[in-house]
Amino acid sequence: MYNILGQRKHFYIFSATLMILSIASLSIWGLKYGIDFTGGTLLEIKNQKSKIKIEEIKSALEEIEIRDATITPSQSESFLIRYSNSDDEKNKAVLAKLKEKYPEIQNTRLDYIGPSISTELKKKAVWALGIAIVGIALYIAYAFRQVSRPVESWKYGVGAVVALVHDVLITVGVFSIFGHFWNIEVDTTFIAALLTILGFSVHDTIVVYDRTRENLMRSSAKQEFDETVNRSLNETMARSINTSLTVVITLLAIFIFGGPTIKNFTLALLIGITFGTYSSIFIASALMVDWWKWEKVKSEKFKILVFF
Repeated sequence: MYNILGQRKHFYIFSATLMILSIASLSIWGLKYGIDFTGGTLLEIKNQKSKIKIEEIKSALEEIEIRDATITPSQSESFLIRYSNSDDEKNKAVLAKLKEKYPEIQNTRLDYIGPSISTELKKKAVWALGIAIVGIALYIAYAFRQVSRPVESWKYGVGAVVALVHDVLITVGVFSIFGHFWNIEVDTTFIAALLTILGFSVHDTIVVYDRTRENLMRSSAKQEFDETVNRSLNETMARSINTSLTVVITLLAIFIFGGPTIKNFTLALLIGITFGTYSSIFIASALMVDWWKWEKVKSEKFKILVFF
C-alpha cells in the first residue's frame, strides 16, 4: 500500500506553484474575451466556388480599419469572422469589401452582441460558477452527515470546494497564457466547460470520500483517521485514474479530429479533468487529514493547559 498522504507536502507545493502562476498570469495578462463578453459582431461567410484564404480576409479587413478580427474555419468551406466593432455601417462595409474580394461569397450568419448583453453574460457566468460551488459544498455536507467521527461532515464539503477552486483556477490560468501568446479567446462555451469540470472533479472526490466513509464505519476506533483515508485513497486511485483516462482519450480524439468550433471547449475539458483527477486524489482528502491533525494537536494542548 502506497503512503500517498506521506507525500502530500510535495503535492501542496506543486499545486500552490501552479495556482500562484495562474493568479500571476491573470493579474498581468487577464483573459482574452470573445465577443460573447466584449460585444461585437460574428459573421459567417461561405464560398464553395473559390478557395478563401485567411490572410487575404485579414488584409482586406485591415483596409477598412478592422484590425482585431479573429477568423476561424468552420464546416463546408465556411469561415467565422469575429470583430469588436458592431456598427451597422461598418458591418455593411465589411460585407462589401469581402464581396469585392470574393464576388460569389455568401453571408450565412450575422450576429450582434451589444455591450450591455456582454456585461450581463459576465455576471451570469460568475453567478453560475459560484452557485455551483456552494451547491456542491452543501450537498456533500448533507450526504456525509452520518460520518461525524472524527471529522465533521461539513469539512468534507470544504475540502471538495478547495479542490474545485484549484481545478478552475489552474484551467483559467492556462487559458490566460494561451490567450496572451496564441490569441485563444474565452466565450460562453468556456463557462460551460468550467461547469463540466466542476461536475467531473467533484464526482471523483465523492468516490474517495464515499470509500473513506465506508472504511470509517467498518474500522475500529483504534485506527487513526489518516490511516483510514490513506487506505481509501489506495483502494480508489486506480479506478479514478482509469475512468479519467477513458475520458481524456476521447477528448483527445475530439480535439485532434473535431471541428475548430469545439477545440477550445475540448481543450478546457482536457486541462480541467486532468487536474480534477489529480486534486481529488492528492489534495481534497489530504486537506481533511491536515485539518484533523491540527485540531488534534490543538485539543491536546488545551488538555495540558487545563491539567496545569
